Amino acid sequence: MERYASIERKTNETQISLSLDIDGQGQSELETGVPFLSHMLDLFTKHGNFNLTVDAKGDIEVDDHHTTEDIGICIGQALREALGDKRGIKRYGNAFVPMDEALAQVVVDLSNRPHLEMRAQFPNSKVGTFDTELVHEFLWKLALEARMNLHVIVHYGQNTHHMIEAVFKALGRALDEATTIDPRIKGVPSTKGML
Repeated sequence: MERYASIERKTNETQISLSLDIDGQGQSELETGVPFLSHMLDLFTKHGNFNLTVDAKGDIEVDDHHTTEDIGICIGQALREALGDKRGIKRYGNAFVPMDEALAQVVVDLSNRPHLEMRAQFPNSKVGTFDTELVHEFLWKLALEARMNLHVIVHYGQNTHHMIEAVFKALGRALDEATTIDPRIKGVPSTKGML
């Protein structure tokens, strides 16, 4: 069963072509126009064992907001489409990832009930030219479009880059666990009979 989706999104602010293969080898081809976001998505892909391609053109002369937000939307849509009816998946995933002095935890439930709960205090408002408030924007749009319950906790850290890097690595690992097919699960892992 191929778990793959491609998404096209065109607005007055961004043009995005994106594909996601859940059962990949951690390979990414990323042209986002937002270097820090590309770095984070590369980590997400590698640690999630996905294959992800992104070709995005956005109004980065304004700022990185629209591009970051819309890539989150597209990855969420691709994840939801690629999972189909979610038969046989583990559904839940949990990952702790340390990055030097920082420790992040991401917990997901592919529940069809979108929610983001985020506990993170970043010391700096920017990493390079990237506004750190966009991490929340990206994760919220990802959770909304994938229709997943997403909890992100940065337990501690001092270096903002390290803290965000730990989040994206943990996100990949938690989603890898949640999307894994478990042969013991017959049908959909819910007493409701659907997700």
